[in-house]
Amino acid sequence: MRFIKRLLAGIVIGTINIFLGAGGGMITVPIYKHFGMEQKQAQIHAVATILPITIVSSIIYLINGNVNLSDSYIYLIPGLIGSIAGTFLIKKVSNKKLTIIFAIFMVWAGVRLLIK
Repeated sequence: MRFIKRLLAGIVIGTINIFLGAGGGMITVPIYKHFGMEQKQAQIHAVATILPITIVSSIIYLINGNVNLSDSYIYLIPGLIGSIAGTFLIKKVSNKKLTIIFAIFMVWAGVRLLIK
């Protein structure tokens, strides 16, 4: 039964990722925590889970002509720098602090979506 729940969770993650962009990670973290991971491990695994899903989605969007890559380049290099920095910084942040940061970001993102 646990295996089936995880398969269904994967389908939900992939589907939500399409609707939210890579925001599927926002639901992946709570799903991993539900299955017993600590915050830090859940966030690390969420990135590893979302990456291949996002790559496949991106390829499909590119093939269908839905993406203008020139609009994305300005974010690519700074985003890569931030991801490298984040992989080193996450080791220094406790699970409790990371949970608080994640929760604050989720609330902030939700409020911004409601306001706009």
